[in-house]
Amino acid sequence: MHTTATDEELSIPKAIVTNRVARLRLLTGLLQGAVLYALYFSLKSANWPATNAYLFAPLALIFLFVPVLFISGLGHLESRRMWIWMAVAALLCVVLGTYDIWRIGFIEGRSWLGGGTFKRMPSGLLLFFAAAGFYIAHALVLAAAKDQRRIARYPSYFESAWQLLIQIKLSALFVGVLWLILWLGATLFMLVKLNFLQKLLDQSWFVIPVTVFAFSTALHITDVRPGIVRGIRSLLLVLMSWLLPITTLIVGGFLISLPFTGLEPLWATRHATSVLLGSTAVLVVLINTAFQSGEVGKEVARVLRVSARLACVLLLPMTLIAIYSLTLRVQQYGWTNDRVIAAACLLVAIAYACGYVWAAVERDAWLARIAPTNVLTAFLTLAILLAMFTPIADPARLSVANQLTRLESGKVSADKFDFDFLRFEGARYGEDALQKLKTQTTGTDAELIRKRAEAALQKKNKWNKDGPAANAQTRADSITVWPKGASLPAAFLAQNWTDSSSNYMLPECLKRQDQKCNAYLLDLKGDGEAEILLKNAHDYGRLVVFSLESDGKWSASGTI
Repeated sequence: MHTTATDEELSIPKAIVTNRVARLRLLTGLLQGAVLYALYFSLKSANWPATNAYLFAPLALIFLFVPVLFISGLGHLESRRMWIWMAVAALLCVVLGTYDIWRIGFIEGRSWLGGGTFKRMPSGLLLFFAAAGFYIAHALVLAAAKDQRRIARYPSYFESAWQLLIQIKLSALFVGVLWLILWLGATLFMLVKLNFLQKLLDQSWFVIPVTVFAFSTALHITDVRPGIVRGIRSLLLVLMSWLLPITTLIVGGFLISLPFTGLEPLWATRHATSVLLGSTAVLVVLINTAFQSGEVGKEVARVLRVSARLACVLLLPMTLIAIYSLTLRVQQYGWTNDRVIAAACLLVAIAYACGYVWAAVERDAWLARIAPTNVLTAFLTLAILLAMFTPIADPARLSVANQLTRLESGKVSADKFDFDFLRFEGARYGEDALQKLKTQTTGTDAELIRKRAEAALQKKNKWNKDGPAANAQTRADSITVWPKGASLPAAFLAQNWTDSSSNYMLPECLKRQDQKCNAYLLDLKGDGEAEILLKNAHDYGRLVVFSLESDGKWSASGTI
């Protein structure tokens, strides 16, 4: 059944901005924007609470995620359920944020992973998976509240999950279009030599609150017109479902070709597991676009019904090949953080694959068993995510333990062991392992292990090269400055570039002796102050642009 939005539905009634729920949502958006800017300002200026990483990281997580959950849940969750869910979400943010800071080695005001600067922000990996986890959990909570039961009906889960996803995407699109319009306005004013709007768009006190408030407003507006969102969702699912026959044909053809080509070409790519996982994820999504809430039944075209059933069967061999691929890599090189994460993804994938095969073999109903499989796998995914970002199954802890076992058992010799992995990817666990290895006195390679462990501990970052470190004098001697007769600021030459967070992009003359560079002094900003453009002497690639910051230090602000 198809519905058409009326003119009344497409308009924005006064109730959107006058009722109690609307006011609370918009007020929450304003508060979130203000707090996030305050946190950003404290981080930039190195003031409290940014001076306490164990406080700052949980606060950042709380104000990134909890207000969004509150805005989305307001009007759908009763008061008691709402505050319980918000308290649980905040507690999860505290636990995850605190552990994330602890594991990277923050102690006594220094970062164990180098750079000499505090690690205050949660890791990017945590932010990504926390967003995914909160999305799944919030959809489960909304569906349970809608049905007034702990485990909701599958159609309610389907409705909540897809509506929330469409709302988030539309809200992100709204924010993107808003900023395109603002930048268009700034460009128009620049045509008549008025740069006030351009300067305003460079101010963090404007950018952060406006972005957050715009997202909150869009989230609210999409929520008060669920019929429109439902129509967009239906259209999107129908369009995507017709990609299923093509995808099934491609994946089926790939599997049929394997007996003739063998698996060696697949292993030679060195990223077979990720490609197979991605293909499996695409199949799962497309199968669900055809299955939808499980109530469409015979309304689905026959070609889609056949393709979906076949795709359910194809999931299992794809997942098994991915597991075999990962197993081979682990047997050869041991566990790493990426491989532990891949194993976690494969655990979710095999749950889908087994459940979908179970659904495909049922003849009385069309894939009805997909519904319980999706619900159980959602809870399994949440459990895995929680384990991965706590000590239970921290990828760094597991991989460091495995690599040490390989070293101690002689499976990998000391001269081939990757001590840098422990230093830069093992988090606190790798640091502790290196501290023990540098004092090792037993074993045939004890001396070599001590030296390599000590050398790894001395490295400030993973981009360190061999050779004497540069100093102010060697930099002055090795950098040719243009225009002729110009000279580089003494503060720039004397600055400690080895500890820079952007060390990987710096020209070699700033880091090592006997490396030649060319420097160009140009006023790129038009403010009367020259920037420094620096590149390796025999490199025709990029130039790194250095700008003088307000604190008197130079920083790499970009590349050309």
